[in-house]
Amino acid sequence: MDAGLLCYCRGGFEPELAAELTERAAGLGFAGYARTERGSAHVRYLCDDAADLARALPFDQLIFARQKLLQFAHLETLGARSSARPDRVGAIRDAIVAASGAHAVARVLPFGEVVVETPDSDEAKPLAGLARALGNALRAGLRESGHATPRDTPARARLHVLLTGGDTAHLGIAHAFDRSDAPMGILRLRMHPHAPSRSALKLEEAFLTLLDEDERNAWLREGMHAADLGAAPGGWSWVLVRNGLRVTSVDNGPLAQHLLDSGRVEHLRADGFTWHPKRTLDWMVCDMVEQPRRVASRMATWLREGWCRRTVFNLKLPMKKRWDETRQCLDAFVIEAQRPVEWRARQLYHDREEITVFAQATG
Repeated sequence: MDAGLLCYCRGGFEPELAAELTERAAGLGFAGYARTERGSAHVRYLCDDAADLARALPFDQLIFARQKLLQFAHLETLGARSSARPDRVGAIRDAIVAASGAHAVARVLPFGEVVVETPDSDEAKPLAGLARALGNALRAGLRESGHATPRDTPARARLHVLLTGGDTAHLGIAHAFDRSDAPMGILRLRMHPHAPSRSALKLEEAFLTLLDEDERNAWLREGMHAADLGAAPGGWSWVLVRNGLRVTSVDNGPLAQHLLDSGRVEHLRADGFTWHPKRTLDWMVCDMVEQPRRVASRMATWLREGWCRRTVFNLKLPMKKRWDETRQCLDAFVIEAQRPVEWRARQLYHDREEITVFAQATG
């Protein structure tokens, strides 16, 4: 069986993504099974009704996936074993032709973009040069054969070729508005020289990943007020200040002096788990190192009591059964909020053993 979902993830989190896909698919009524290897940085969920599952399970609802593709072919040889000069472009084009009778493939041709990439794993790093060269040749070849548009057309479906070896590849479709547009699904950000810590990258990525452009423009603007719990040395407070907010930074530890000199930050030496504001804030953010269930419970209290309108927080995950812990924490968070809550979560590139959650009360 070649049809299924093909999702990328952080290396080492393949079991979590496999468990998430399996549980989510079953909950939607789809039968299938996950296949992966530890450290491979990708998971295949094989399913007869893969196209229907792809529509029922949008990319933005997945937590541990960096990218979601509808796989239509698995090429175990691109000709490298049988020829000194393998025709990899021809092998991929033949696979597209063979699959073009399937409705899911036929209705997206020609592809608007063609991407050749590798998993984000140590084993795949030597394939980066081959991926670049094959990508250039494949784009030209598919444009010549009419399987790709003459120039890049991002509004159309994109062809992804995931190289897992010099002669092995997975072919998948990424539909517009149901995918990551970052290479390999990784949003790489540059560390700003004035950021007090690298943790600033996590909140920057969270705003870019979990909010759309209209939401960022409406919810991150001059004159708004926020609290940063466990703020020291101030990485997340710095991101909020850059977006025009005034920030109450709560931590018994010190903050970077240039952050205090901005005139937009009030530093309270207090416990972030007990402090709360006297009036409703536009935002509360939290990156405290604590048990994830304790963090989720406290975040629910903030929304239940109306202390903030929106929040971004991190849940530090245990070493085992991380999908179970994620699901239980988020389920408990929604229950303890005691009001309608919208949440979005993702394991970001700049996260490590954690996930980042955006939430707001909607009632």
